[in-house]
This record gives sequence, structure tokens and C-alpha cells, in this order.
Amino acid sequence: MLINNKQRKFLRAQAHPLKVVVTVGAKGLSDPVKEEVALALSKHELIKLKLPADDKKIKLEMLEILCKELDAAQVQLIGRVGILYRPADPAVIRLP
Repeated sequence: MLINNKQRKFLRAQAHPLKVVVTVGAKGLSDPVKEEVALALSKHELIKLKLPADDKKIKLEMLEILCKELDAAQVQLIGRVGILYRPADPAVIRLP
């Protein structure tokens, strides 16, 4: 799923007050973690993840894998916190 810069900015603002709902541990992206992220996306559309304290390149790869497998969009990565978006059916968050 692709989002443009205007939509990304809107989603970053929407995600600001959210709490982290999934934490990826040292074992990385195991199947239970992927299932938990998929469940959280289906319930909330927009979620924050806490990633392990690895290199930024590794964290970006983790987010890319999740986006591909779960048909989601990466909104932002700051430090250890990543933001993912996947619209529900029907969508609750209306993108500009």
C-alpha cells in the first residue's frame, strides 16, 4: 500500500497521542508477532510498534517486511518506534 506525503503527514499527526501496542523483542519478527501486528491493524488501522535496539537499517527492513506481508503502509520510524497504517473495511480514518 502506498501513501503520499500529505497523507503521511496527516497520519503522523493522528498517531502522535497513540501508545505502543506491539513490542518486537530480541527474537525479531516471529509468526506470533506478525499475527499480533495484523490483529492490532485490523482493530485500530493506525498503530505504533516498539522495535529492538538494532541498527536503523535492520529496523527499516522489519517495517518493510511487515508492510509487504500485511498489506500496510509505513508512516514513520523514529528511534525505536515505528508507525504502520492499514485501512479497515469500512475505513474509520479518512485520508486527505
